[in-house]
Amino acid sequence: MNFNKKFTLVALLAAGALTLTGAAHAGALEQFKTFVASTHAARGEFSQQQMKKSDTKAATGKAAQVSTGTFVFARPGKFIWTYLKPYEQLLQADGEQLYIFDKDLNQVTVKKLGSVLGSSPAAILFGSNDLDKNFTLSEAGSRGGLEWLNAKPKAKDSTFEQISIGLRNGTPEAMELHDAFGSTSVISFKKFEKNPPLSAQQFKFVMPKGADVFNN
Repeated sequence: MNFNKKFTLVALLAAGALTLTGAAHAGALEQFKTFVASTHAARGEFSQQQMKKSDTKAATGKAAQVSTGTFVFARPGKFIWTYLKPYEQLLQADGEQLYIFDKDLNQVTVKKLGSVLGSSPAAILFGSNDLDKNFTLSEAGSRGGLEWLNAKPKAKDSTFEQISIGLRNGTPEAMELHDAFGSTSVISFKKFEKNPPLSAQQFKFVMPKGADVFNN
């Protein structure tokens, strides 16, 4: 290898190392805005733990119950959020309507998506790119190996006081949902795949046979 080729290769490797280092150390706000701009769809798995101020392991003698499941979304407003354990429940949106299906009760609740998305936690991942319209975003420092971002809903009637997002290398790995009643939901993501091939048809909800339907 001649000097010029060797120098070019070293320069490219160095540039790549700098890019990776920059991405790893970018602040949460920068990482999140890049994620929103570049990720129009995703899928993966999640675990969710609901906790209250009094729900500590020391106080109750046991850890709070953990729910697990899968998710898939395509912006704006199309998603399938499936709880598999300990109980099966489906939240599915086709861009216009939100369907909440309780399998045990064979019951479906239908809501207009626009009335529930707004400044909800779902808007963070599944909504449009115009997050500044509904949230005040700010850096929240490093914690647990993640860079954290706080999103405070601008709507006064929001049931959530603050939503925190933890990112690593430009990908959300955790969310903390702090509601107005003192409870916190902690969501962890894994196997987060960005921009997989998806079709609009797969977000079309199929009404279960014999289900009771409630329109809100």
